[in-house]
Amino acid sequence: MHPQNPYGNRYDLKRLTGHHSELQRYIVLNPTGEETIDFSVSQAVYTLNKAILLADFKLTEYELPKGYLIPPIPGRLDYLLHIRDFLSEKFGMDVGAEVRGLDIGTGANGIYCILGAQHFNWNMVGSESDANAIAIAKANIQSTKTLLDCVEVRHQGNKGFLFKDIIQPGEQFDFSLCNPPFHSTKEEAQRASFRKLRNLEGGINKQELRLNFEGQANELWCNGGEALFIKRLIKESLAFKDQVRVFSSLVAKAENLLKIEKQLKKAKADYHIVPMAQGHKKSRIILWWFGSETE
Repeated sequence: MHPQNPYGNRYDLKRLTGHHSELQRYIVLNPTGEETIDFSVSQAVYTLNKAILLADFKLTEYELPKGYLIPPIPGRLDYLLHIRDFLSEKFGMDVGAEVRGLDIGTGANGIYCILGAQHFNWNMVGSESDANAIAIAKANIQSTKTLLDCVEVRHQGNKGFLFKDIIQPGEQFDFSLCNPPFHSTKEEAQRASFRKLRNLEGGINKQELRLNFEGQANELWCNGGEALFIKRLIKESLAFKDQVRVFSSLVAKAENLLKIEKQLKKAKADYHIVPMAQGHKKSRIILWWFGSETE
């Protein structure tokens, strides 16, 4: 985990419960007698996330209906910390000044826009094709005054596009980010979730598995899975290379890197890979840009 990520150690559940008392309902003891939560229960994970947002990111309120993807905040914050470092070290940007980011597929949780605005004081735009998800994200933004002037959520009316119709003529962004759908089918996503629940304490809760797949098609799977989605990002980014300084995406599956790198070379893009890890989970960020600004 990034050295400046405040969640590198155990959660201070007592402190978090002071900001959101509902969390107390989900605190259990692990085999060594330490307080934790049951991470196989989605409502427990959601309540922990909400407590973190209220306590550490100064949100006034945060609501996410059951069935939508609950993003683990430490990992999402890690992505943004690496983006900040890259902009500073490679492009010489003053990341304490105005920075403008674009989140492709912000989802109902809108988490990258919220963290970007509240933790880094960045201006953020999130794109989303699901109208119901947009309504949920906007409601959370409107409940916290400090988000109103620095976060905007835009509707992507054509699912065939990623950047087109979202980035307007003459508009400039310092970076784009994306947490693409990992899987190619619903069945593949269900199998992965089944394995994850089986590895957590408490075994498999079939009700939890069902809830995890309500309203999440755009968030968890798409035709061609992660590799094809990122290849689409790369192809379309060519048309916006003068409006976005650096593009990026998470890459969950290491076996997809060769396909992605091949597409980047075909596009004649410069690129950089940043490894990430949270516990036993390993991932990476692929960043690409056009031109030689970093040389």
